Amino acid sequence: MKKYIDDYILMLEEKIKNKDVDQKLWDDVLIKIDFFNKERIIHLLITLFYALFAILFACHIKESIMYLIFALFMMCFLIPYIIYYFKLEARVQYLYKLYDQTKNSD
Repeated sequence: MKKYIDDYILMLEEKIKNKDVDQKLWDDVLIKIDFFNKERIIHLLITLFYALFAILFACHIKESIMYLIFALFMMCFLIPYIIYYFKLEARVQYLYKLYDQTKNSD
């Protein structure tokens, strides 16, 4: 998804730079933003569940060492999910800014 959204942003920036924008393009941008928002929600939920389970396993470390292993395992996935989510969030917000700046300058 990262490469897809980066390629889409580059294509959009190129069209804006060349003044090759029309209403159809902006309709497409709004549809893509909607798709990317759905992707954000899915990854936010996944990130929250990984964080919840990591916390639950960490709280039970005193009961068994296995909980420590599970907590570390969950943290190994949680950190990349958080990084991915924030990068996705930043790209979608950048699409908002591109849309707003260019639509307001029309």
